Amino acid sequence: MSLKKVDRLPLNQKVLLSLPEAAAYTGLGINALETLAKKPENHIVLYVGCKRMFKRELLENYLLKTDRI
Repeated sequence: MSLKKVDRLPLNQKVLLSLPEAAAYTGLGINALETLAKKPENHIVLYVGCKRMFKRELLENYLLKTDRI
């Protein structure tokens, strides 16, 4: 088995999404997601080093509950 070959999961099956993936998945702009990530009460973002990862299920639930960001 080669380490170079990586099977890609669809975005709806991933647990964590990067900023560009979250933008593609939700249809929101990167700036809107960055603003959302800065709100500490949401707990939607997990930092891996300096990389911001969005918790997909929490992001979905937040967007379903709110009508604006």
